[in-house]
Amino acid sequence: MKIVFHERYREVYSADPAATQGRLDRAYEVLKPEYEFVEPDYASEQDIQLMHTDAHIDRIKQKKQLFELSLLAAGGAIKASELALAKEPAFGLIRPPGHHASKNSCWGFCWFNNIAVAIEKLKNENKIDNALIIDFDLHFGDGTNGMFKQDERVSYYHMGTLEDLEKTLEQQDSCDIIGISAGFDRHLDDWGGILSTQDYQEIGKMIKEFSLNSCPDKIFAVLEGGYNHDMLGPNIKALLQGLK
Repeated sequence: MKIVFHERYREVYSADPAATQGRLDRAYEVLKPEYEFVEPDYASEQDIQLMHTDAHIDRIKQKKQLFELSLLAAGGAIKASELALAKEPAFGLIRPPGHHASKNSCWGFCWFNNIAVAIEKLKNENKIDNALIIDFDLHFGDGTNGMFKQDERVSYYHMGTLEDLEKTLEQQDSCDIIGISAGFDRHLDDWGGILSTQDYQEIGKMIKEFSLNSCPDKIFAVLEGGYNHDMLGPNIKALLQGLK
């Protein structure tokens, strides 16, 4: 498992909870000793245009730092997906998050839809025929769902419970790659107050087992929510242990 990270992800780019000073610091400290870190490139504007309108891109451009970091976050998701395609599972320790960003608008601390851009780029380059996106953030990824709602080649699933995830994977068709919108705000000590750290390991195990049988072990994940700074690192690590 490789961790996609850039030092610029530490920058405070807005006043929202996803951009809070030090949000990724503890996660970096927990993951750095155990995993190889790789640095992404910025996504190109052409990459972003695969999923967003020019009008939306122009609105984000009005804030230079935010635009640059949003390109870098999308680039982190692209890097993670490319590693996964080479059967090197990867986790994008990135920000800003993305699953609430739609083609022409955004909310929920998201600006560009990182995972959607990454998946669409692989499709556009004929590197995959189909994909499964699993989102276990506390909040429904309305942007991702809307972008792919009419696309039969991409399935979006937002997790309800662990039992629902297990049943869904049992019924899921094979795919060329799995993208995970990894939001950790369901944790007992985060906004949702629902899942334990061990539960994230179980999620990872379920997805790994499915991938071995139905999606030749090509998995990548990108960070979405998760606002308890102290628990973000341990929760990510638990997921990655499950994905081993």
